[in-house]
Amino acid sequence: MRQTGFFWDERCFWHSGGNYAFTVPAGGLVQPLASGLPENPETKRRLVNLLRVSGLAQDLAMQGAAPARTEELLRVHPKSYLDAFRAAAEAGGGELGLRTPFGADGYDIAALSAGLARGALTAVLGGALDNAYALSRPPGHHCLPEFPNGFCLLANIAIAIQSARDAGLCRRVAVIDWDVHHGNGTEAIFYADPDVLTVSIHQDRNYPLDTGDATARGEGAGLGTNMNIPLPPGAGHATYIEAMEALVRPAVAAFRPDVIVVACGYDASAVDPLGRMLATARTFRALTEAVMEMADAHCAGRLVLVHEGGYNETHVPFCAHAVLEQLSGSPRHAPDPLAETLAARQPSPGFQKYLSGEIRALREFFAQDP
Repeated sequence: MRQTGFFWDERCFWHSGGNYAFTVPAGGLVQPLASGLPENPETKRRLVNLLRVSGLAQDLAMQGAAPARTEELLRVHPKSYLDAFRAAAEAGGGELGLRTPFGADGYDIAALSAGLARGALTAVLGGALDNAYALSRPPGHHCLPEFPNGFCLLANIAIAIQSARDAGLCRRVAVIDWDVHHGNGTEAIFYADPDVLTVSIHQDRNYPLDTGDATARGEGAGLGTNMNIPLPPGAGHATYIEAMEALVRPAVAAFRPDVIVVACGYDASAVDPLGRMLATARTFRALTEAVMEMADAHCAGRLVLVHEGGYNETHVPFCAHAVLEQLSGSPRHAPDPLAETLAARQPSPGFQKYLSGEIRALREFFAQDP
């Protein structure tokens, strides 16, 4: 078994949003929903509960971390944004961007969420852990330096990376994002940075609608260090694995990072309300196995996963449990209760042939000089 850290804090589950019905602001003829936004604490809380009930928590180094400090946040976000965020929170809460409501403790909880990612990355790079998982909430991969969006208030992964690099713990970092939505925030922050490889495997034209195209390869010194892999709706288990093997693995091998960080979203699950893909718990386990092999081959096993999206309260805990089983090597197993149902709903042979053709076309495109 590996020494796997699990960074979490009950206070992250206390982050609360505004008056929403799914992704629509409530009011007029739109009746509020008790759960508000799809991004609610239950997927994460139920994951922790499942880890305890299955016994897997006993095989993890369960711990917290200090909130990210202001000077760490300023490495990614301008002072004007942080001041506005803090002031709005102190006034009782509000919303500064797109679908990013927060309450009176919103700033402090977002800094704590970023701190969990930073703590996990620091512990792995410092040798205290073999690998780690950060149950960050609110998520972060959509957040731009001055514009929070898509439930993300601070750029958790970017903050963690900049903190680690400034401390001299690493130089080259590969970020692999398998959330169903494009990791536009992480991409934008590192778009011109030659020492950060950003890879996003996502459902094409889901969110945001205007980012995530394969032609976005980076700019300036960072040209060629951004890779977007947009997949058609309905791409299932085999397509995700094919994309990882044919596209991501060669890119990571060529980049030779010091550490791999995964933006670990579960909204590619076949039953997620915000995605139209057909991933299963088996998919997420296989993706984790693949990135572990990459980390072993290129960066002495240094690997950190940071929780992003995933909005089905029943399925997310089992998908994440499969990831943590693989990450830690624990024999404790929590069978996916939807495994049989989802196995029968994978792409037809004809559609799978088309999907494989899409992967081949992307491989040929990325083989060109950017």
